[in-house]
Amino acid sequence: MSNAPVDLRSDTVTRPTDAMRAAMAAAPVGDDQYGEDPTTNLLQERCAALLGKEAALWMPSGTMSNQVALRVLTRPGDEVVASRECHAAWHEAGGAAANAGVQIVEVGTDGLFTVEDFEAAIKPASLPVFAPTTLVQVENTHNRGGGLVFPQQQVERICDAARARGISSFLDGARLWNASVASGLTEARLAAPFDLVSVAFSKGLGAPAGSLLAGSKALIARANRHRRMLGGALRQNGILAAAALHGIDHHRELLALDHRHARTLAAMLAPSPAVQIDLATVQTNIVIFRLTPACPFDAPGLVARARERGVLVSAFAARTVRAVTHLDVSAAQVQRAGEVLREILG
Repeated sequence: MSNAPVDLRSDTVTRPTDAMRAAMAAAPVGDDQYGEDPTTNLLQERCAALLGKEAALWMPSGTMSNQVALRVLTRPGDEVVASRECHAAWHEAGGAAANAGVQIVEVGTDGLFTVEDFEAAIKPASLPVFAPTTLVQVENTHNRGGGLVFPQQQVERICDAARARGISSFLDGARLWNASVASGLTEARLAAPFDLVSVAFSKGLGAPAGSLLAGSKALIARANRHRRMLGGALRQNGILAAAALHGIDHHRELLALDHRHARTLAAMLAPSPAVQIDLATVQTNIVIFRLTPACPFDAPGLVARARERGVLVSAFAARTVRAVTHLDVSAAQVQRAGEVLREILG
């Protein structure tokens, strides 16, 4: 409807299309805990091939995928090197400490880090006062970095350095589909350097739920046990797996449109003296901008004013705002959202 709110809070707010609902209704199902759900098995096989890994395992959520990866690749008391403001440290309710018993050291800037940043963060194994560094984690694309695509050449250097030191590697690829479209590299190429990789179906692909963890058969067998321990093993999961398969087959090609919409919105906001935004960082479907001293209100104030005008965005910090384009947002709605925000910002 033309007067419906333009919801840019996240790409998780999408609703299944009629075609996706039909696929879910028609999905063959069985008991996934016995490995007998044919649709889940098909999804896992498809995604293992897409990601260039031996095996894959369905997860109810991206947070569970990340938490299981930590439990598989680390031990309690270990240290994980990750990008600054990574999802694992900022948006998983302290799960890394509670579930895996690890501490996360954040390095780099704006969601990216270099092999030099990584190597400088590795704790000397000869000093027992330090937590041992046993895992490096990359987030691609990086949520709080504004949907930045992690440069693959740097990824490969980081993972090579980790492997040389006996350190495991994990890719939080919740939005790896977006990274693939933006970079022109296949998901398998982006995932290749890592021991484990996660992807999400409930963001850009528009499924109602679900993520997946992929890696070697041995690591996925261990992940399966941890999934069960955390309560993530489902029964007739094929209903949800069918939605993920539909998203892979029909919605991946639409991600480029989401990226174009995000750039349109960013370009509309950039001229405002109340906004600080680097257009070079708008590489995928996330727009993060900061309010300058010229703006008389803070981020929650902007969010409230925009909501009154039918535009939903998120306050990411006191003076930082996030907007995310997705499957359910049209070009006309993006244009309307940009106009509303510009008027509010003056």
